[in-house]
Amino acid sequence: MIGWLKAAGETSRLRLLALCSERAMSVSDLAQALSQSEPRVSRHLKILCEAGLIERQRQGQWVHYRLGPGADAASFVAGLLAQLDRRDRLLVQDRSAARAGGGAPVLAESRLGRALAAFALAAAPPQPAGRALLVGLRWPELIERAAQAAKESVALARSRRQAQAARTFIERQGLRCRVLEARGGEGLSAEDLARAGSPFDLILLAQPAAGAEVLASSLSLAAGALAAGGQLWLFEGYEALESSGQRVVEHPLARLRRLLSEARLHCARLSPLEADGEHVLAAIAAPAAARAAGVA
Repeated sequence: MIGWLKAAGETSRLRLLALCSERAMSVSDLAQALSQSEPRVSRHLKILCEAGLIERQRQGQWVHYRLGPGADAASFVAGLLAQLDRRDRLLVQDRSAARAGGGAPVLAESRLGRALAAFALAAAPPQPAGRALLVGLRWPELIERAAQAAKESVALARSRRQAQAARTFIERQGLRCRVLEARGGEGLSAEDLARAGSPFDLILLAQPAAGAEVLASSLSLAAGALAAGGQLWLFEGYEALESSGQRVVEHPLARLRRLLSEARLHCARLSPLEADGEHVLAAIAAPAAARAAGVA
């Protein structure tokens, strides 16, 4: 315990733990996120590795760092990071810089990704849908699940490196999925929908960092791009109420139901999921018009 506390009890190393808890990252990505030199970040990473809090993982010619596999150390890190205010200016800046850098060139699997994929599996149609659109490529398990649920799929990547990572994973898994680099801003854009070739029988929208306006716009565009009888798989991050420290004006579940309704989408299933210290609302929705027609 003392060894773990000594390793984690330094500002830069605590920031590195927070970043590595989200996905596996290279030294270059971590150095860019912290605005520090690679040798300095490497020294911090060596201390964390020696303490067993993170581990090195070689993937081809790349070396990535992620949280260590030891159950006791993982429990310690999870408890430590649970005390952090994720809205802290420095932590928000680190995450933004990491996203701007394009993230790791290889998509990293996680417990949270497996939990989200299991949720999607329960909602998948018995027979593969016609066409699928994948927006948000953080979780490879979801990419695989959505691509398997359709005969043809298109994925939108937010950067060249993310596109490269997605193509590597898709080829390795033998999936039928074309990857395009998005031209719009955050969320889903009309331009990218046109390039991908709507309508779609399935749309996966998995962008946990999207703000309220971006999410509302994306939902509205997704509703218009869904074919009759199509499905929307939505995965949206939220802050646990017990750790928010603020008065709750609207419950996260009620807020998401309202946004879906305003986008003329009927929410068929909604569930909060938690793993790896993150909280995600998972929802399955369909065009409200299609449901009304079915009732009639």
